[in-house]
Amino acid sequence: MPLSKRTSQILVCLALLMSFGLMPACSGGGKTGGPVNLVGAGSTFVNPLFQKWLSEYGKLNPKVSIDYQSIGSGAGIKQILAQTVDFGASDTAMKDEDLKAGPGPIVHIPVVLGAVVITYNLPAMAQPLHFSPDVIADIFLGKIKKWDDARIKADNPGVKLPSGEITVVHRSDGSGTSGVFTDYLSKVSAEWKEKVGAGTSPSWPVGIGGKGNEGVTGQVKQTPNTIGYVELAYAVKNNLPVALIKNKAGSFVQPSFDTVTAAAAESVATTPEDLRVSITDPSGAGTYPISSYVYVLLYKEQKSVDKGKALVDFLWWGIHDGENYAKDLQYAPLPAEIVKRAEMKINSITAAGKPLR
Repeated sequence: MPLSKRTSQILVCLALLMSFGLMPACSGGGKTGGPVNLVGAGSTFVNPLFQKWLSEYGKLNPKVSIDYQSIGSGAGIKQILAQTVDFGASDTAMKDEDLKAGPGPIVHIPVVLGAVVITYNLPAMAQPLHFSPDVIADIFLGKIKKWDDARIKADNPGVKLPSGEITVVHRSDGSGTSGVFTDYLSKVSAEWKEKVGAGTSPSWPVGIGGKGNEGVTGQVKQTPNTIGYVELAYAVKNNLPVALIKNKAGSFVQPSFDTVTAAAAESVATTPEDLRVSITDPSGAGTYPISSYVYVLLYKEQKSVDKGKALVDFLWWGIHDGENYAKDLQYAPLPAEIVKRAEMKINSITAAGKPLR
């Protein structure tokens, strides 16, 4: 039966609309394009950068909402294991026993480099202090108790140091920053390694606790004669002094973009396939000795195609365009070789058995 002129016109219009993508396809299997909400938790170390990333990425992708909870690496690891978040973040790689406790394989995606710094509150001190590794260890062991101790003086010739008692400030929560710091101390001090060891929640010999990098920064800022360890961005933002630390080559080095990048470069060739690596106490002359990668932790097999796709797209943007925001916030971008390897990890993420990129 021949079509009427009116019906023919309608069919032509419908065909044009569909060809320009102005009508939804009949099949229910197409992408809905609806909003996606992601939740991450963990590292306070990386929080200043993550908040910038979420702001900038949100402008480009208004349908993707990402909430990041700055609660400490230890808590972030617990939440990714419990599957109460879509991704975790940690300044130290997960241990083998934690990975085995998960319901499925967890992938480590390095996203940026940062520095754990020694900061302190000595109002009369004009120039930054210098510290040798053994001096740092013995301060945090409680063996060096006064600011004018002969060993601190030896690192700072000609500097008039106060005679006050040193108050150590450390993290009170499970912390990747603590993990990095105690990993470093365990490498440079046999006594520290034996008595305390490396970990995100060590048993501190002395001192007072603060929750998060924010808490430690606050304690140091408000209490004279304190010393603590925080991520570089927190010290800079709060106008706190940052010490130079003697590295393995014998140079006193300031934490910076270049010295943190140099620390990472020392280990690129020996970084394992899963990208879990410690870069503390490197051997190069221009390396800052308490440097670290920050990892995003996520399951290799995602439960939701839409959420998994949104997460891998965000991570891909982060290790490329997102790196442009690192330096201004006191972080260092990833080495080019690590970016390539991180790309491979992101490309390995699947949902329903299929790649998401």
